[in-house]
Amino acid sequence: MNTPKYEQVASAIRNQIQAGTLKPGDQLPTTQGLIETYGVSYGSVRTALLILKAEGLIEGRQGEGVFVRGQ
Repeated sequence: MNTPKYEQVASAIRNQIQAGTLKPGDQLPTTQGLIETYGVSYGSVRTALLILKAEGLIEGRQGEGVFVRGQ
């Protein structure tokens, strides 16, 4: 069974946060940047970000972007 693309993206970003590659306060790439990096659709990126936000790993800041939350 194939893992959904949105879960693959969420897992990749989650792993970067857990490994310390992405640190608290770091800004994630734009939605378009994530689409290009992972070769997925807008919907897959948005779903992945919603999952990570629900897990408390990231936060969106109006007009600024998406950032790794402090631990």
